[in-house]
Amino acid sequence: MATPLSDTPLSPIRSVAVVGLGTMGTGIAEVLARAGRDVVGIDISEAQAATAVATLESSTARAVERGRLTGQERADTLARIRTSTDLRAAADADLVIEVVPESYEIKQQVFRELDGIVRPETVLATGTNALSVTRLAADSARPERVLGLHFFNPAPAMRLVEVVSSVLTGPGAVTAVTDLALDLGKEPVAVGDRPGFVADGLLFGYLNQAAAMYEANYASREDIDAAMRLGCGLPMGPLALLDLIGVDTARTVLEAMYAASHDRLQAPAPILRQLSEAGLTGRKAGRGFYTYEAPGSAVVVPDSSSPRASDTPVPGRPVRAVGVAGSGTMASGIAEVFAKAGYEVVLAARSAEKARTARARIGKSLARGVDKGRLTAEAAAQALERITPTGTYDDFADVDLAVEAVAEDLDVKRQLFATLDKVCKPGAVLATTTSSLPVVACARATSRPQDVIGMHFFNPAPAMKLVEVVRTVLTADDVHATVREVCAKVHKHAVDCGDRAGFIVNALLFPYLNNAVKMVQEHYATLDDIDAAMKLGGGYPMGPFELLDVVGLDVSLAIEKVLHREFRDPGLAPAPLLEHLVAAGCLGRKTGRGFREHARR
Repeated sequence: MATPLSDTPLSPIRSVAVVGLGTMGTGIAEVLARAGRDVVGIDISEAQAATAVATLESSTARAVERGRLTGQERADTLARIRTSTDLRAAADADLVIEVVPESYEIKQQVFRELDGIVRPETVLATGTNALSVTRLAADSARPERVLGLHFFNPAPAMRLVEVVSSVLTGPGAVTAVTDLALDLGKEPVAVGDRPGFVADGLLFGYLNQAAAMYEANYASREDIDAAMRLGCGLPMGPLALLDLIGVDTARTVLEAMYAASHDRLQAPAPILRQLSEAGLTGRKAGRGFYTYEAPGSAVVVPDSSSPRASDTPVPGRPVRAVGVAGSGTMASGIAEVFAKAGYEVVLAARSAEKARTARARIGKSLARGVDKGRLTAEAAAQALERITPTGTYDDFADVDLAVEAVAEDLDVKRQLFATLDKVCKPGAVLATTTSSLPVVACARATSRPQDVIGMHFFNPAPAMKLVEVVRTVLTADDVHATVREVCAKVHKHAVDCGDRAGFIVNALLFPYLNNAVKMVQEHYATLDDIDAAMKLGGGYPMGPFELLDVVGLDVSLAIEKVLHREFRDPGLAPAPLLEHLVAAGCLGRKTGRGFREHARR
């Protein structure tokens, strides 16, 4: 009895045909040739094939200049690559990778033609990130040899490769391309067939929500992008990334995701359709969310939406002394920030002992800064000298700005603001560091809601550059101006947003984290594969499950509940798995167990 083709072991892949020589196809061809594979690049356009060759020559020349290739290695690499405009050039390939436009019709035509050209054992891979691999495989004469092989752009630099199996894919094909990916120096992640797979499935939902946030005029494009770069350590903001990817490409991916999930959060934001249909598709068109120097340029130029330096802001109120309420990590960090910037700081806690303990914590932090060369011993001593610990809020009588950093509990904060209203002098600005609660509720606990504003620092406050400045409908213009001026003086980047749950960062970050939990809950991918995919494919400093364990699963659940309650979208409902872990006391690093086991501190 003959061995089923799907179980037949495959020989190592030595020759590869790449169909489609756009940016991605050209990059994949370079990766393969540099790893010793014979490559034929195929494109119906002779001009595109010539462009690909020129791109490969300049790319490998830069690699030699940077010491990543020798001159001989460059010559060998280029010698392994030939181009053709005839699909029959793929006849002898062990693997064919198609990276033609994201269209079922175009891709299916390529696969139908390949069926009559390639050998029976040739593996056929699609580079799609949006279309169904199963649907493409079903139309092939050899569906067991069809799979997805999703590289990330730029292919020579990005280490992640998603290996996508359909229900029809044979294990021999999966093994062959996984071994190839490893030999290319890539990190292969095995995933099933669903739109977006892992990395794009999480990434594009986040990008879509950022586009919707901008469309709603909640925050400027510059502030949305700065918030996610500085608040989450991302290499690019979401709107700039949409321009890089292509607004039309993002819309296509989201349409496919929404068709499969019917999750409203994945329904493309209307602005994506508007920009696409207007031809404003991002960098490649010279204009998208931003305007660029020229089509294909990365240089942003001012346009009608750019902030104008000529705008004269309302002058702020003078601030000499600052009161910080609280004794935890956040309060200590904020007090340190103000003291280092030259402000006199009153640090008030529920008891004088707690306040002294917090000041001592600041002293240790300042000493570490001296050890690392970030400030002099004299500057550290002066900063610490500016901090006066106290066990009573009565000592806030002369502060010009009071910043609360107490428990994330609305009743606690309301009581504190009622107290600040009584003890702080007229004209003092009252700020809350809440990350998820309504600022206006704190304001209404006072007799001067016009003086209340949100000033959301990020932890650790001395290191994190971002502050979200949250205006309520009652906040006075000069109060807003005061906080902006103070942020500049303490060397923080202020972004403006309105008083709604999550502000910018948490409103975009936590739905992404929640969707990652849902992927694990649905057994679509493992914790390790998801974390690897987002670090290697998205440039995230931490994978979602690493971050959840650091933030705390209880904190994450509380924020997700607030977002769900505010926006009432079913897609924002916390994943049951997260709720179960919190109920079991598995809260992350602080308890020794969250999504992973951690050593007790």
